Amino acid sequence: MTRQLSRELVGNTTEILIQTFADRILVLVTQLGKVGNLIQATIPDTIPLLPAIQDPDQPNIQALPEPPAGILLTPLLGNAPSEHLQTLHCLYASQIATLLWTAGASNPLEVSRRPVVVGIALRKSNSPDDGSLSEDERSVFTGVMSMVQELVAAAPR
Repeated sequence: MTRQLSRELVGNTTEILIQTFADRILVLVTQLGKVGNLIQATIPDTIPLLPAIQDPDQPNIQALPEPPAGILLTPLLGNAPSEHLQTLHCLYASQIATLLWTAGASNPLEVSRRPVVVGIALRKSNSPDDGSLSEDERSVFTGVMSMVQELVAAAPR
């Protein structure tokens, strides 16, 4: 099954495609019209997945489940041009995989957690030199996670 969504985030058209296969799930996040850096996320079935906890101070922002420490990220293809972007790509892969796994956990027929391969090709943004996220990076991250949640919620169970 393939699901896709396109939306304008911080002035850039951002496309997300989720393609499910028998042995894994492919998620492409692109602002450049290409696959980009591929990272595979896996997790043992024994690692618990905790649900998202809504922040009472921010009721209008949909909570994200925290990625478990047991996630194994494996670079498959490509590399981010900087250490900052590599860390950011790993954050995307971990969070997207966690969203898919927690959605699958609510489905009793979904017994195992398939590996999730995430392709990330985002436009460069002006990030601070201290390694922290810029406001644009935060906005794109939040927008992408919202889009992934929307696609997962629209999937037939």
